[in-house]
Amino acid sequence: MAQVLEFKLPDLGEGLTEAEIVRWLVQVGDVVAVDQPVVEVETAKASVEVPCPYGGVVTARYGEEGTELPVGAPLLTVAVGEPEAEPESGSGNVLVGYGTSGAPGRRRRVRPAAPVRGARVNGAAPAPAASAPAVTPAAAPGGPVPVISPLVRRLAREGGLDLRGLAGSGPDGLILRADVERALRAAQARNGARPAGAPASAVPAPGAAEVRVPLKGIRGAVADKLSRSRREIPDATCWVDADATELMRARAAMNAAGGPKISLLALLARVCTAALARFPELNSSVDTEAREVVQHPYVHLGFAAQTDRGLVVPVVRDAHARGAESLTTEFARLTEAARAGTLTPGELTGGTFTLNNYGVFGVDGSTPIVNHPEAAMLGVGRIVPKPWVHEGELAVRQVVQLSLTFDHRVCDGGTAGGFLRYVADCVEQPAVLLRTL
Repeated sequence: MAQVLEFKLPDLGEGLTEAEIVRWLVQVGDVVAVDQPVVEVETAKASVEVPCPYGGVVTARYGEEGTELPVGAPLLTVAVGEPEAEPESGSGNVLVGYGTSGAPGRRRRVRPAAPVRGARVNGAAPAPAASAPAVTPAAAPGGPVPVISPLVRRLAREGGLDLRGLAGSGPDGLILRADVERALRAAQARNGARPAGAPASAVPAPGAAEVRVPLKGIRGAVADKLSRSRREIPDATCWVDADATELMRARAAMNAAGGPKISLLALLARVCTAALARFPELNSSVDTEAREVVQHPYVHLGFAAQTDRGLVVPVVRDAHARGAESLTTEFARLTEAARAGTLTPGELTGGTFTLNNYGVFGVDGSTPIVNHPEAAMLGVGRIVPKPWVHEGELAVRQVVQLSLTFDHRVCDGGTAGGFLRYVADCVEQPAVLLRTL
C-alpha cells in the first residue's frame, strides 16, 4: 500500500526564511526519484533547485510560480510504495550540489494514492496525471524547458510568455534573453499594447498610475542588510588619491610575459590581503552581545558585483592564501555565476572584508555602506589620466581615488589611515608589496 508523504520547503541555510517559486520541474502524476530536483526557487541570495528526499508519484503541488513561501511550508506530496520507495537512508541533501551520502533512488512507476485531504494544486484541487499540460516541441518530452538564466525566466513570466512554446536560438535550443525580448515585441505588435513586464515608454500616458516595486528577493535582502548596517555600525570614511601608473605598468608587464592574464581586481585584492595582515583590526566583526571585537585569522574577501538581478557580493574564500593568478580565476568564476544567478548561499556569505570597484561605473569616489557584519570596505574609483607632481615635475599620470569606510568601534582613525596609506603606497610602488610576500 502506498503512503503519501509531504515534502516541505527546507531550510536553505544562511538565515534565509522564505523563497519564491520560479519554476516547477515536475507535474502532478510524474514519477520522481530520490534527490531529484522538483522545483526551482529564488531566495534573497540565489536561484537554486530543490531536490525531493522521497521517490514516488507526485500527488499534489502547493503554490503557483511567482508565489513566495516561508521555510517549512508544504511544497508537494509524494505517494511512495512500501518498502521500496521509502526515502533512502543517507539521503537528505537540501540543495543540489551540496552532496549526499546515499545513492539516488531508482526512477520507477508507483501507483498514486489518494490525495491528501485539503491539498491544493496551484490553488485548485489535485489533478490526475492525465491532465498535465502537454509539452510543446520547444522542449523535449518530459524534459525541462531549455533555459538556464533566471533573468530570462523572470522576464518571460512577467511578460506572460510561455517558454514551452518558444524555440531558442542558443546552443542546443537554449532560450536566450534576446529570444524572449523578440517574442514580447512580437506580442506587443500583435496586440497593439505593451505586454505585462515589458519596458514602458519614457513618457507616461495621461493618468498613468504610480509604479510600486516590491522590496523582495535580492532587492529586499539588500535593503534589509543596508538598513541594519546603518542602524548598528558607526561608520566613517577616509580617502586618498594615488598614482596608479606603476601598478598599471606592472600588470601590463606580467600579462606580456605569457601565461594566464592577471586582472586589476586581483592585484588590488593582493594589496588588500597584505594590508589586512598589517592592520588585522579591519578584518574583524563586532559581537554585540559579548561586547567583543572578533578578529578573523583568515581573509574571506567579498567583492561587489552588479547584476541584472541586483547587487550581490560573492566571497572569495581564503583570499590571503591565493596568488594573483588564483584570485583572477576565482573572481571570473564567481562573477559569471553571479550574472547567471547560480551562486549558492555559501558563495554569498561569510565575508570578512569587501573590495568595491565602483570605478567600473565611471565615477571617482564613493562613501559606501559597510557590508554588515564586516568592519570595513575598500572602495576603488576609476583610473584616469590627471595632472600629477611626479619626481618634482608636473606630469600626466594614471590617478585613482581610494576610500576606506570602516566601523569606528573596531579601530580609530590612526589605524584606518595607516591601512589606507599602505594600500596607496602599494598602488604607487608595487615593489612595496614584495616586502610582505
